[in-house]
Amino acid sequence: MSKREFRLDNEYPYNRRGPVRWINSHLWRYPWLPVAVLVTAVFNNFAYSYIQVIIGKGFDLITSATWDVRALAIIAGSAFLTAATQGLFGLGRNYANEIIAQRMERDTRDELYVSLLGKDQTFHGRQRIGDIMARATNDVRTLNIMFSPGVMLIVDGFMGIVAPIVLIGRLEPQLLLLPVIYLLLFAVSVSDYARRLNPVSQAMRDQFGVMNAGLAESISGIEVVKGNAQEIEELKRFTTNAALYKEYFVKQGIIQAWYLPLLILSVCLAFGFLHAMWLWRLGTLTLGQVVTFMGLFGVLRFPTFVSIFSFNLVQLGVASARRILEIVNTETDLDENEDGLIQPIRGDVVFEDVSFAYAGSSVLEKISFAAKAGQTVAIVGQTGSGKTTLTRLINRIFDADNGRVLVDGVNVRDWNLRSLRSQISIIEQDVFLFSRTLAENIAFGCPDASQADIEHAAHEAQAHDFITSFNEGYFTEVGERGVTLSGGQRQRIAIARAFLTDPRILILDDSTSAIDSATEDQIQRAMKRISSQRTTFLITHRLSQIRWADHILVLNNGRLVDQGTHEELLARSPAYQRIFARYD
Repeated sequence: MSKREFRLDNEYPYNRRGPVRWINSHLWRYPWLPVAVLVTAVFNNFAYSYIQVIIGKGFDLITSATWDVRALAIIAGSAFLTAATQGLFGLGRNYANEIIAQRMERDTRDELYVSLLGKDQTFHGRQRIGDIMARATNDVRTLNIMFSPGVMLIVDGFMGIVAPIVLIGRLEPQLLLLPVIYLLLFAVSVSDYARRLNPVSQAMRDQFGVMNAGLAESISGIEVVKGNAQEIEELKRFTTNAALYKEYFVKQGIIQAWYLPLLILSVCLAFGFLHAMWLWRLGTLTLGQVVTFMGLFGVLRFPTFVSIFSFNLVQLGVASARRILEIVNTETDLDENEDGLIQPIRGDVVFEDVSFAYAGSSVLEKISFAAKAGQTVAIVGQTGSGKTTLTRLINRIFDADNGRVLVDGVNVRDWNLRSLRSQISIIEQDVFLFSRTLAENIAFGCPDASQADIEHAAHEAQAHDFITSFNEGYFTEVGERGVTLSGGQRQRIAIARAFLTDPRILILDDSTSAIDSATEDQIQRAMKRISSQRTTFLITHRLSQIRWADHILVLNNGRLVDQGTHEELLARSPAYQRIFARYD
């Protein structure tokens, strides 16, 4: 089983060893649907082809010396019933195929979303959001279109070949000569067409992801773009990506323009007509049978015509499936450890010779310290010294490369990941809020929290007053990432969220940097009240917060150069003295 931080208990076991196998495993999740499509396609095409036989019989009837209206009426009625049968089976085929297409899109979207939720932070840190969104929207939608109309037309086209060939063989085996020659040439030309089209389809899907990723970055960073007057440069970059995307469309059009089967069919039809007329002169066929033969041979025009774009839709679908599988099959470094330890955390945290590297670059080296339950530990150091990374090892956002991180004497790798993370809260400087109400954002970690609990947490975080100043109060919708709020307001919402979850370990990563001094003092008093009940890790440059820490860690270039109380470090540590002097 692949490593993932999150998975569903009832997850369907799709075959992910290749895009075609993966698509088939989705298809055969509902086995009666493809069977229904195939059966209805058989009856639909045989009924349509048999109409040509009835027309031939009618032609023989009206060209005979004696015929009556009753016989013609029987033939006309037979044609009507056959056409009605074809229509009903065609409706059933379309209905079953559309269900397949919609379920394919739904199940793929669910599978991809669950997979993304299960990836670790290292994976998400490497991805471009726009490309992920292109795969989750456009590529998933392409799988729907691949089935409806793509696969449906291929199945219908295949049966549209089988049915007339069978009926021609029953009519006169000698007439199979030209249809068989055509089918051989058709198979060769379609194979070459698919071979040339496949790399173009794959490149087109990839380029769409690149173009979409660039657009998403420009829109997400629009403030930076405008602040640096880079609108023209971003437009040039997008235009370049769009031009490359257009070139692949042009290449696809050129390949389609050289599609030969329609020309081959026309030539074979002409020679087939000559062959049929020759057999008529020999007395082997009647004129009605010649008409039937030409009608059945003409039925091959539909599968020939639809193949020009149905195969392209399938090629695009397979290319999209390959891009989706690249995400789903990417292994992560962390696992949810379903059988791991599940119990309340006391709050003891120990690092034993912990080292960690990111993307091949060392971030932390041989870090060792111990924090007792209920202590407040301040982490200080220059920018880039590894302070934030150190705290991310506690809740396993990252895993240590060497050494051990212990919570309550148990290696964090041995904890059930959900149990561990649910009891640890992180408040960061760059707060992320969802496009939901303020109440929903506060209660994000506790969806069952009552309104009274939410308001109490907001009071503690000094957020209640500004929340109630809005017309909708706690039910005010905030924009994406909380852009409708100030930096200080976003931080107070995040602090209220942490208060509500009541974590056993609290990590504050410069969480009051955007808050004024008076409000900060009020929040600090609330934090001191709850800090006595939990272990707190504090990353800050505020001296007022560093001083009241029980233990201070001094980092420099990923190494723990000293640790102790404020007074001890101020007396003996040059590194701490320099930091303290700079903050002061």
